[in-house]
Amino acid sequence: MIGTGYVGLVSGACFADFGHRVTCVDTDVAKIAALKGGAIPIFEPDLDRLVADSVKAGRLDFTTDIAGPVAEADAVFIAVGTPSRRGDGHADLTYVHAAARDIAKALKKFTVVVTKSTVPVGTGDEVERIIRETNPKAEFAVASNPEFLREGAAIRDFKHPDRIVVGTDDERARKILGDVYRPLYLNQAPIMFTERRTAELIKYAANAFLATKITFINEMADLAEKVGADVQEVARGIGLDNRIGAKFLNAGPGFGGSCFPKDTRAIVKTALDHDVPLRIVEAVLAVNDNRKRAMSRKVSNALGGNLRGKNIAVLGLTFKPETDDMREAPSIPLVTGLLDLGAKVRAYDPVGMEAAKHELPDIEYAKDAYDCARDADALVIVTEWVQFRALDLPRLKREMAQPVIVDLRNIYRREDMQGLGFVYESVGRGAI
Repeated sequence: MIGTGYVGLVSGACFADFGHRVTCVDTDVAKIAALKGGAIPIFEPDLDRLVADSVKAGRLDFTTDIAGPVAEADAVFIAVGTPSRRGDGHADLTYVHAAARDIAKALKKFTVVVTKSTVPVGTGDEVERIIRETNPKAEFAVASNPEFLREGAAIRDFKHPDRIVVGTDDERARKILGDVYRPLYLNQAPIMFTERRTAELIKYAANAFLATKITFINEMADLAEKVGADVQEVARGIGLDNRIGAKFLNAGPGFGGSCFPKDTRAIVKTALDHDVPLRIVEAVLAVNDNRKRAMSRKVSNALGGNLRGKNIAVLGLTFKPETDDMREAPSIPLVTGLLDLGAKVRAYDPVGMEAAKHELPDIEYAKDAYDCARDADALVIVTEWVQFRALDLPRLKREMAQPVIVDLRNIYRREDMQGLGFVYESVGRGAI
């Protein structure tokens, strides 16, 4: 497994838990040393136990040396980062191409080289070209095997997937990857074998469609507020239609994270390169960016349109619960907007504050939700951590200077908040 980031570490640990012998390789000496010492660089529920158990059983290890593990491997997975390239939004394939060259030099027998990183259509062709150019005598096949993991539920998603997509037309590669995933047959997980470019596009199309669902319901939330409807009931009403489905219809402050923003930008750029403008996906990106910036104005409106000198408490900083990932989190433009409007911000997140300090260094960080709410003129719920769903609301009200809550995740019932005397602003449900 080349790369010990989110995808590489989770995938490597799960493959080892299946009983395979897995070596995770990374160029980051400090990260490998930490992993060898039992430290997990990301927060993902149950990952620490899974890694520890497989290391103890001798099925999983970590190294900076790529040559030895690749020479012995039946399959080598490329799971390195593909961040948005500065300037144009394309996926930066620098790390993928470097991994391909290093793999090529180490190949000793027939090996399946698998791109698990999210990559634009045609990347497998380029990986194959690089390997052949670097090592003309190598015996190998290049396959695409995109991941569909949700941060915070990645291990369950890996072990109970909706589908496994494998893109290759090489029969030996199909056999090897079928063996790799055989433990999932007991869960009746369907393996979809397809052409390599199709597999690459499936990943981007899936993320673009899910991002579109989120953006759609967010726009419906704006309309619901204006016409006096309840967006949660709207979402339930359309979600019960099997053609639509209920997932990804929760209105909120916009999507963030490591996948949706990056992947929607990348598929738009790929399409433009092929003279196929994706107008819907382009609109999704624009609407989402505008929405995240607009959330600070929503807070300002809840306090009469003036935040100068006001104390604002922010609960939740990571882009979603059960992760410490701050990449493109809605909290970043929200907090930045609050500061620009003259507010003072104190924030709390159960696991994300260390990562947040790099993105938001100019705010105060609290020890818990109640400390965060102390003397606040308004409290904003940004991330729907389970810890925030059962707060002692009377205590919270006592801590605050004004009983104003802006709930960007709709985790509380409007009538309950009204009964407790809060001024309560939510998303797509109007204010009370």
